[in-house]
Formats: sequence, C-alpha cells, structure tokens
Amino acid sequence: MAFSVPVTVRGYELDINGHLNQAVYLQYAEHARWELMKAAGIPGEKMVGSGIGPVVLEQTLKYQRELHLGDEVTVSCEFRWSGGKAFRMHQEIHKLDGTVSATIDVVCGIMDLRLRKLVADPAAALREVAEFPDALGL
Repeated sequence: MAFSVPVTVRGYELDINGHLNQAVYLQYAEHARWELMKAAGIPGEKMVGSGIGPVVLEQTLKYQRELHLGDEVTVSCEFRWSGGKAFRMHQEIHKLDGTVSATIDVVCGIMDLRLRKLVADPAAALREVAEFPDALGL
C-alpha cells in the first residue's frame, strides 16, 4: 500500500497560464518522500546523524492533468526494492476525484555522508535506522 500526504495548490505555485508550475510537481513529490521517511521514524536530522542521506539519481515526471488554485491532491509514494546500490520509488499525484494529475518515477540511492559514495545496500542502511521499516516496504 502506498503512503500518501495531502497538499492544496497555493496561488504562488501557479505559472502564467494559471496552472501549477512544472517544478512544483517535483517539490510535492519530494515533500511526500520526506513525510514517508518521517512516518518510518527517520526524520532528516536522524538520518544525517546516522551518517547517511537520500539522493535522487534520476526522475521521470509525466504530466497528465492540470492542477489549479485550490485543488486538493494527495501525493503518494511507494518504494520498489530490487537490490543493488539504487532503488526506485513510484509516486502519483491524484485529485480528490481520483484523477491522476502526474506520475513521478524516481531512481534513488543512500549516500554515506562521510565517504560521499552510495552505500552498497540502501535497504539495509534504512532498515538499521528506521523505527518502522515496514513503512518503507522493508
């Protein structure tokens, strides 16, 4: 089951066409990822204190429906573990009526902040610091 957070589109996030600026979709996605980490018991300061941090290696964003001022959406976030140094996350932005506004597919890693290199096993690194690893699909 995917984790999700609610967001309401604010006026300062709109572009000249009156719809959500393209960069803000990525901000919504990142907000959901951090909220998921918090729900797993790994707020940012705990992660950094543990010597690791998440990194985005690649993102593919597909816009499907416009979002406008006041639209209420949910932003979902789901881990897709496959082994190796990188893992995937799938995210969707849904209007309350169920319409998909955008999908975001992300390739991530976990960086060792001292060595500045990806850890070999990101699932193990997160499992070690998470209070609720099941929220991460672990």
